[in-house]
Amino acid sequence: MMRIDIISAVPDLLVSPLNTSIIKRAQDKGKVIISIHNLRNYALNKHKQIDDKPFGGGAGMVLKPEPFFECIEKLFQERKYDHVIFTTPKGRIFNQKEANRLSLAENILFVAGHYKEIDDRVREKFATEEISIGNFVLTGGELPALMIVDAVIRLIPGVLNDSESALDDSFQDGEKIEAPFYTRPAEYRGMKVPGVLLSGNEKEIKKWKEEQSKTLTEKWRNYNN
Repeated sequence: MMRIDIISAVPDLLVSPLNTSIIKRAQDKGKVIISIHNLRNYALNKHKQIDDKPFGGGAGMVLKPEPFFECIEKLFQERKYDHVIFTTPKGRIFNQKEANRLSLAENILFVAGHYKEIDDRVREKFATEEISIGNFVLTGGELPALMIVDAVIRLIPGVLNDSESALDDSFQDGEKIEAPFYTRPAEYRGMKVPGVLLSGNEKEIKKWKEEQSKTLTEKWRNYNN
């Protein structure tokens, strides 16, 4: 069973997505345990302050080191983590290969920053890797952590059933995009499903899917060049 811990200054952002759809199913099946840790519970002052102004000036507030050290060191006493991941735009870009790699782990700890930044001593002491979901900045690291968790959990054997198999997903075969999908009705508002998909000819259907996949993959590459 995989265990995922997430440290956050705003844990309410995580609760609903982690208790919905396939992530909830994975937990109900006993495939994964997900635990959210409220950073404010580890603040050392009576006001539960977790942020302060940055040394050297500048806009925004920086998350203080003490609550992170207290929380992470407590978790380290309880178990060993394969990965301690800081979600940050300064990290390497997440992709399907990364999801496959992380899906083999037993214990993963996510540290989600918020506000301007985390005191860099936290990263220096604990981070084993820094991961970004793209070259843009969000309010915090909670949404990137959720996206990574979703991508990883669906790869755990037994989470998806055969009809939802992750093995055929886009990007599982290098940079290959899947062909389009259609379902009933065969015609809707004058738009028809490609006739080959209704033909029952498996050879022609496979050929059509390969051609569509190639076209979409080339289109995706052009978008990203």
